[in-house]
Amino acid sequence: MSTTFAIWRDRFERLRAHKAFELTVITIIVVSALLIGAKTYEETNRFQQWLLAMDVAVTVFFLVEILIRMAAEKRLRDFFRRGWNVFDFLIVTASLIPLDDSQMVLLARLLRIFRVLRLVSMIPELRLLMAALVKSIPRMGYVALLMFIIFYIYAALGSFLFAEVDDFLWGNISTAMLTLFRVATFEDWTDVMYATQELHAWSWVYYLTFIFLTAFIFLNMMIGIVLDVMQKESVQMEIESGEGEAAELHGLRRDVRELRDQLSRMEALLERRS
Repeated sequence: MSTTFAIWRDRFERLRAHKAFELTVITIIVVSALLIGAKTYEETNRFQQWLLAMDVAVTVFFLVEILIRMAAEKRLRDFFRRGWNVFDFLIVTASLIPLDDSQMVLLARLLRIFRVLRLVSMIPELRLLMAALVKSIPRMGYVALLMFIIFYIYAALGSFLFAEVDDFLWGNISTAMLTLFRVATFEDWTDVMYATQELHAWSWVYYLTFIFLTAFIFLNMMIGIVLDVMQKESVQMEIESGEGEAAELHGLRRDVRELRDQLSRMEALLERRS
C-alpha cells in the first residue's frame, strides 16, 4: 500500500513541477478572470448558462489542481507550511460556494474575484514583488509618518496665510491638507497657486518647496525602500533555489566555514598531542 502511494505521489510531484501544468493553471486563472469580467456586461445575459457551466468547470479544475499539489507532498502538513499554499487553498475552498443560492450569490461572486490573485502565487516574479511590498510596509510607514508631519505643517501655514483667498480650500487645517493632497498629485495645482499669488506674490515658494519635499524626496525614499527590499528578496530566492550569483556566494561562504571548523578541530588535536 505504501509503495503504491509513493508511486502516485512521485507522479503527482512530477506533474506539479511540469511547466505545462503551471502554464495550464495560469491560463485557467486568466480564463476565470475573463469570465468574471464578461458577467458585468448585459450583452452576455443570453449566454448565462454557458458562463455558469464554464465557471463550474473552472472551479472543478482548481479543486483538482489543489488536490494534486496536496497529494504531491510527503506529508499533508508540509503543504500548509507555505503561506502561498494556504492562500490558494482558501481561495479554492471559498470558490466552492454555489452561485445558484440567492442568499450566497453575492458572496460567491466576490470570492471568485479573488481567484485572479492566484496569478501571484503561480508566478515567482509576482511573488517576489508581493513579498517585497509587504515587507516594505513597516519601513514605508515611517516615511508616511514624516510625510504626514510635513503635510500638517504646510496645512497649518496654508490655513493661516491663504484662508482669506479661498475659505473653501484653506478654511481649516483639514481642508488645507486635502488641498495639499491635490497639489501633491498635480491635480490642477497651478490654479490653486495662481489664486493665492494674486494676493501673495511670493506664494510660489510655498508650493514649490512642498512639491519638492513630497513629490521628489519622499517618493524617491519610498522607491528606494521597495528596491532595497526587492534586492534582498531576490538574493534570498536565489539562495533557496540554489541558482545565481547569490547562491554561489552563499555556497562558498558555507564551504569556507566548514574548512575553518575543520582547521580548528585539527589545531585542537595537535595541541592535545603536543
